[in-house]
Amino acid sequence: MSQIQEYKCPSCGGVLHFDSTIQKMRCEYCGTEMEVEAVEAYNAQLNQEMPDEVNWDIHSGQSWEEDETTHMRTYICESCGGEIMAADSTAATSCPFCGSPVVLTEQVTGAMRPDYVIPFKLDKEAAKEAYRNHLKGKILLPKQFRDENHIDEIQGVYVPFWLFDARTDASARYNGTKKAVWSDKDYIYTRTSFYSIYREGSLSFEHVPVDGSSRMADDLMEAIEPFNFDEAVDFQTAFLSGYLADRYDVSVEDSIGRANARIRQSSENALRSTVHGYQELHTVNNSIRISDGHSSYALYPVWILNSTWRDKPFVFAMNGQTGKMVGDLPADTKKLWIWRAVICIVSFVLAYLIMWLVQ
Repeated sequence: MSQIQEYKCPSCGGVLHFDSTIQKMRCEYCGTEMEVEAVEAYNAQLNQEMPDEVNWDIHSGQSWEEDETTHMRTYICESCGGEIMAADSTAATSCPFCGSPVVLTEQVTGAMRPDYVIPFKLDKEAAKEAYRNHLKGKILLPKQFRDENHIDEIQGVYVPFWLFDARTDASARYNGTKKAVWSDKDYIYTRTSFYSIYREGSLSFEHVPVDGSSRMADDLMEAIEPFNFDEAVDFQTAFLSGYLADRYDVSVEDSIGRANARIRQSSENALRSTVHGYQELHTVNNSIRISDGHSSYALYPVWILNSTWRDKPFVFAMNGQTGKMVGDLPADTKKLWIWRAVICIVSFVLAYLIMWLVQ
């Protein structure tokens, strides 16, 4: 069967045709002109670009030693179903996820033993102080929230994370434009130059974290990153003493998709960061090949603060290693409308001034 060879324009993606009048390939859509040799080289390079590929070696996990589980228990929250591991000496009074009482039920069974743990470096008082600092400088925060709000519960929780190591071979193609503007007494001239930019490289990733608990919002856990893995140690049950540890309920297989997305995005950002000097830059295509993928399992320290205001729950999280605090806050509707009005007025005034100066 016959095949039709089409040559795509690197600027707009349209089809290039040979223009006999100029003896060049020309795009009918954007007017880009290229030498035949340049088009052939560009097309050959496109054909050589690697397809996306992912190859993960899934972590098989470790089993608990018998003496380790002797002094561990599982707490079950009857309200949200949260399943939390803790040392048998831990007095767990409420669920860190929903604030409900939890009940001691059984020894740890069927869970994968963590490979690593980052011990808590900051205590409960540090979490309280970080919360108070989190409220400072929030001009849209209702005054009543600041005055009346109180922390219902603070829990130190080891959150399960799947850690992914991988290598990527990445390539990307961009369209860039540069504009030069000058004028004489009669006209203003603009010259626009179009460029096709190509980047490729290899990157290595270590310990990319993916939250292994469905009860912890992924965006909340990613917001308190980074964790410093250099301070991670081999897991020992003694680190759980005085804290809770959430059991993973998202498998490593189900976490691969999010790991791939994070690794791909980081690879794309790394390539794009090497392109400078263009007024406009658009991605034409990219290819990310992930290989040498490995996974491990770790517990990371997080302080969870539950707060209630006007019968609405607010959850805050603090990185138990670095002290980074995150969490949503309510906004004063009246203040919000005032700020929006101010922004609109300022934008209108600036637009008017620009138009007046241009004239």
